[in-house]
Formats: sequence, C-alpha cells, structure tokens
Amino acid sequence: MGHTHWWHDRVIYQIYPRSFCDSNGDGVGDIPGIISKLDYLKELGIGAIWLSPVYRSPNADNGYDIADYRAINPEYGTLADMKRLLKESEHRDIKIVLDLVINHTSDEHEWFRQSIDSKSPYHDYYIWRPGRVIDGKEYPPNNWTSHFTGPAWTKHPDNGLYYLHLFTSKQPDLNYHNPRLFDEIKDMMRFWLDLGVAGFRCDVINMIYKTSLADGDKRSFAIGQEFYLSQPGSHALLKRLHDEVWEPYGAYTVGETVDLDEREAKAYVDGELETIFQFDHTKVDQWKLPLFKIRYRPAKMARTLLHWQRTLPWNTLFFENHDMPRAVSRFGNDKDQRQISAKMLAMALLTLRGVPFIYQGQEIGQINDKFTAIAQVNDAAAIGVHKILRGYHVPEWLTMKLIDNFCRDHARAPMPWNDAPHGGFTIGKPWLAVNPSYRTINVASALADTNSIWHFYRKMLEIRSRSEALRHGTITPFKVARDVLAFHRTHGNEKLTVLINLGPRQQRLNPNVGGTVIIANFALEGKATIGKLGPYQAVLMR
Repeated sequence: MGHTHWWHDRVIYQIYPRSFCDSNGDGVGDIPGIISKLDYLKELGIGAIWLSPVYRSPNADNGYDIADYRAINPEYGTLADMKRLLKESEHRDIKIVLDLVINHTSDEHEWFRQSIDSKSPYHDYYIWRPGRVIDGKEYPPNNWTSHFTGPAWTKHPDNGLYYLHLFTSKQPDLNYHNPRLFDEIKDMMRFWLDLGVAGFRCDVINMIYKTSLADGDKRSFAIGQEFYLSQPGSHALLKRLHDEVWEPYGAYTVGETVDLDEREAKAYVDGELETIFQFDHTKVDQWKLPLFKIRYRPAKMARTLLHWQRTLPWNTLFFENHDMPRAVSRFGNDKDQRQISAKMLAMALLTLRGVPFIYQGQEIGQINDKFTAIAQVNDAAAIGVHKILRGYHVPEWLTMKLIDNFCRDHARAPMPWNDAPHGGFTIGKPWLAVNPSYRTINVASALADTNSIWHFYRKMLEIRSRSEALRHGTITPFKVARDVLAFHRTHGNEKLTVLINLGPRQQRLNPNVGGTVIIANFALEGKATIGKLGPYQAVLMR
C-alpha cells in the first residue's frame, strides 16, 4: 500500500457530546465529562476520537448549526476545556478529529446577521435571491426542497429576499462562489489544527458547491440535488483544501458523502479527502427512504460490503453513527441473541480493510428504544416527517411506527454508564431520556462480565493492533455459503481467514475451512475445521 499514516493503524470512536457524560448535572454531556472517560477509551483500545460538533450553537439541529466556529458551546464547557481535552488525549496517545460543518452555518452566526444587509461584504457569504412572481403571486426562487422536508428557501422579513437552506431554515447554506468566504473557512481550519486537532469529519461535504439555481427534477426526493450533489466545483474546492491546508498539517479527513456512486467516490479520495463515508451497506434494509423498512437480507449486506472493499483502496468501516438506529437492532437480534450478534458485527467491523469507527454504546451492544408518541422525540427530521404524514391523515400509530424505523434519537439517547438513575449519565434531568434498557445494558455490567460484548471488542482491538494483516493487509474474498462473509487478510507471511455468518440461520460451508482459531464469538478453541456456522457465528483463524 506504500506509506502509511496514523489512521491506517487506529480505531476511531465517535462521541456525541450531548449524550456521552455529564460532569455538572445540567443534563447535557460536556467536555469535562469526556475527559473523565478518556481512560475508559484507552482501556478499550481506542486510538482516536471523532467528536460531533462542540462549537457555539443555538442547537436547532443539535450543534450542526454553528454560530461561531472558534468558540465552544457554553453547555459543553470553554475553549480552555477543549485545550485540556486535546492535552489529556495526547498524553494517552489518542487523536482528536473534529466534526466540521461548512455547507451551512446557523442563522445566528455573525456572518449571516451581517449578510441580511445587501450592501454588506457578508451578503455574498450566503445564497440570497429575490422571489419569483407568477400571476401576481410570489414564490421562492426555485422549486428545491430541504432534506428536512419543505421548501429549501425562506423569505427573510428584514430584506424581503429568500435565502437557501438545504436543511432547516435555521441553517442557511454558504456560498462557495465567494473567494473571501473560502479564505475564512481555510483560516478557521488552521485555527483548530494549530491547537492540535488531528483532522476533520466533513459534514455533507459533497453538497457544498451549487452549480446552478435552476428548477430541479420534481421526481427527486430532494428536488434540486442534481445541481449541488458532487459537482465539479466541490471537487475543485476540496482539492484546494487538501493542498493548501490538510496536507501541510498531515490532517486526516473523512467526508460524509450523500448518494455517492463508485466513480465519484474514487474521485473524492484521489487527492481530495483521505477517506469517505458511503452508506450503501446501511441501506440494505430500506426501500428508497429510511422510514420504509424491507426485510434484511444478510447476503445483500455481504455483497455490498465486499463491493466497496473492491471499489476503494481504503474504506471507512462502520455500522452506526449519530444519524442512524442501532446496528444490533437492525442487522442482528437485539433480544435473545444480542450478545452473539453484536459480537458478530464487531468481527466484521474490525477485520475488513479500512478505518474502523465505533459509535458510543456500540461496544456494549446498545439497542434501539421504542418511540410511541412524538412527544418522546427530539430529532428534527423525525418531527418534520411526523408533521407531513399527519397532514396526509396517516394514522398516528402508523406514523410513529415509520418514525421508529429511522429516528436518530435511537443513537442519541445518553450513554448508560451503570444502572443508577438515568444510567449514571447525569445526576440531573437528561436532555433526552435514557433507553430503559440501561438497567441491564450499561458499561459497568459489561466491564464486570468477562464474556461481554465490551470485552470482545477489547480483545478484537488488541488482536488488530498486533496484526499487520488486519491493519494493512490485502483482502481476498471467497465464497463458502450464501449468508457468510468470508475473506482472507494477507500481509507478508501473515495470512488470516475470517468467516462471519451475517444471518440468523445456520450455514453449511462448502468447502470446509480449517485453521488455528484466534478468536470466535462462540465456544471454539485451538485448531478447527469449520463445516458449518450457527446463527451469527463468526471466527478469525490463521
């Protein structure tokens, strides 16, 4: 593979700060709380942290609406706390990757406030347009729709103009046709890199450049996306960011990329971003939109994972993040086979080729909640969908069933540290209810049980840290059974074999596979010839 970087050797742990650990009892997680858990992460074997946004924000979208790129949201702490987190993490050899949202800001950002005045130099930091008058009635500048439902334009009362927002009206899109804005963004990135940040996770990064503001295809879910998804201008901007900022600092970058095909994916990692998140494997149980579920087919998951292993030289490996329900509830069995199916997913995550990402709570097999009333929900996207469906007179029970399929609050519920009230997350009232499963699924009980999902993750991380084949080796898939993900990892003289039954049915292997077992998620020791794998069974052997 040639020269390796630190991200080729480390596992990254995503922290959603609001829900990780509350140090002061106000019900909201904070930076001192994260600092207090660094030893926990080090013991697990984590080498880097991806920190969801901690910048000053009015929280219209839980921090993905940034009001000041260089300030910490007071509910999380101070810039001094952030500097202490960087210092304490460095002492433990843990890197910090910041979430970065540069497609849009908050409408409370000073740039936007200044931009309302059409004579201000900040006016062109955003995308302002007059409305269209048709038959004496005023309409938005085009027919684009927001990803959070409704029109993508809002008319501002102070200037009578419309501004573009691909998400909520509190998140106006930035205008990258303006070179002065681009220089501001570069300076802001250097500010954080100079403080010791190791890189950035770049939010909806393939949306940042709008080629045209023409009307979009009405048949699209997000009308207008043909004019802003993965445009040539986006590639040009990211190439400049890579050459002028990221590469000189040796920064790691991972881009959240929406609706990406193979050709575009390869382009983004060719001298622009180091890695990307593609989401094909997280859509195998969906029909068109996340709220519509279809039967999960393990063979489809295996095909999709291996397709992207062949497509990109270096993948991102993940089954969960802050925007999607829990993996064991989707791709495993979160009831009587929670332990083995969660360990099975851990095996896949940590043996495929690429950078593994563990989302907080995944290491203890956290499961989905059950939302039966919209009052239980904080997720802006879910609330928007509820409004639309009820407007079409979809029954409340069916509306909530659909929302339960995709609600982001499944992942955003506070981290359960023990079986104390609110899972030990806070001594106050949590900003979002803790999953009721905290009484049995929590960190303390997982640490106490040497056969727990947590200890399996720790062992897998230890094995991965010692194996050149798992960190850097080639991957060679082979076929043994329909629902089994099977491949070799090879580096020099080290050759490992991975067998993972992704599904709930026993699979007979053809041909049988033999070797010396390194680790399995079921009782199996020493040399073995594997002729069949039971539900969710997985084994790593040499």
